Amino acid sequence: MRLIALLILVIPGIIAVLGIKLIRDALFGELHDIYFHLIIQGVIGLIFLVGGIGFIGGFILHRDRKRHLTKGRFDQRK
Repeated sequence: MRLIALLILVIPGIIAVLGIKLIRDALFGELHDIYFHLIIQGVIGLIFLVGGIGFIGGFILHRDRKRHLTKGRFDQRK
């Protein structure tokens, strides 16, 4: 079970790292072949970064809510 959880967290982590690389390459003017403009490359990198970090944060928050570790701070409102 822990191996599955690790894989669930590693894949979005890799996507977030790819997003950081795309943003960095766009800032320094290194265009990859599949993107036709630096702005498009930067925006896709930002989407990858926010999506990967958001998924990891949501996974951790869901796990902590399930184990009652949030102390009522992030409970869902009814």
